[in-house]
Amino acid sequence: MIGTVHCEWIIYDSFSLKDKRSVMKRITARVRQQYNVAISELDFQDSWQRAKIGIVTISSGKIQAEKELNRVLAFIDSFPEIERTVTVYEWL
Repeated sequence: MIGTVHCEWIIYDSFSLKDKRSVMKRITARVRQQYNVAISELDFQDSWQRAKIGIVTISSGKIQAEKELNRVLAFIDSFPEIERTVTVYEWL
């Protein structure tokens, strides 16, 4: 089972693309270190307070994949400098 999540972030303390990329790099690096997922920025690369992120995991079943994705999203939500707005799950 392949589970994917697309979510949009608002980065409130970002006043330039450099600020945004600094926050994004720190969060995505920590996610890659702690969880068995792939994460990447998908859209809004030129917008300095908005981002769209894709997260993918592969598991033997939907329940395990969903648990892993929910753990990652909970971890991301623990960062005070971002707010997750739109979240869409897909299963392949």
